[in-house]
Amino acid sequence: MLPKLAALSFAFALTVSIARAADIAPARANLSAAEIVNKNVEARGGLQAWRAVQTMSMEGRLGVGGNQRTTLSEPLPGKPLAKIPTDLRPKEEVQLPFSIEVKRPGKQRIELLFNGKKALQVFDGVNGWKLRPFLNRIEIEPFTADELKAASMQADLDGYLVDYSSKGTRVDLDGTEKVEDHDTYRLKLTLKSGKEVHVWIDAQTFLEAKIEGLPRKLDGIEHPVEVYYRDYRPVSGLQIPFVLETRVLPLANPVKGFRDTPVPAERITIQKVLVNPKLDESSFSKPEIATASKGH
Repeated sequence: MLPKLAALSFAFALTVSIARAADIAPARANLSAAEIVNKNVEARGGLQAWRAVQTMSMEGRLGVGGNQRTTLSEPLPGKPLAKIPTDLRPKEEVQLPFSIEVKRPGKQRIELLFNGKKALQVFDGVNGWKLRPFLNRIEIEPFTADELKAASMQADLDGYLVDYSSKGTRVDLDGTEKVEDHDTYRLKLTLKSGKEVHVWIDAQTFLEAKIEGLPRKLDGIEHPVEVYYRDYRPVSGLQIPFVLETRVLPLANPVKGFRDTPVPAERITIQKVLVNPKLDESSFSKPEIATASKGH
């Protein structure tokens, strides 16, 4: 569950864009990386419009669970074969209500309702906390070192490309590529931390077609992840993709004895979006859990 919450917060950073325009002329083949970025920022509403966005919130449903993978038919090296009966999980994904609030600089709060209990993931820009009742963990826990590292590397609410140079990001054109029958520019972003992230920009609309997501660990092995954007709708003069589709990719060179079963795409459906809502600063502090008084 927690990896999906991480994917949700990662995907949120690039979800706001201007709608696809049918009359936009095809892009030139000789555009530089800087020119592509400028066109992307302009297509998404312009630099000043993005600088004016200080907070944002979303509500929707997150697909979790389901019979997404078959059991291992071969043991991992040095380990006995252990089959998990797939009939213990529902065949279809369960759609769980969620909300996410984002505030500059880099603050996030995600709430997820699961079996009548609220799961939380909060990051104040430096520290992070989580509540995982779906694992019978009823106390607030700090982020692990890996979770803190992942949270600190996530894009701000305006994404990676807006004001990228001031963020210490280098952008290079890494070629062109077809994404679902659309020509795209593949950009390689080298973040201030040194981490590389790829973003695919539609060659006609200059909107993000997909981004490289946080790796997902399956059976102890990290898999690459891609996040696609769907169903753009206008909100407060901006366009929001109301469907985010996350795809966990198979390994190019799987470990011998490991059958890398395909994982169906996971869908996040957005139902409500607010731009610049008033958010309480305490929402991004360490959460407090109310406990019943003892002896009465």
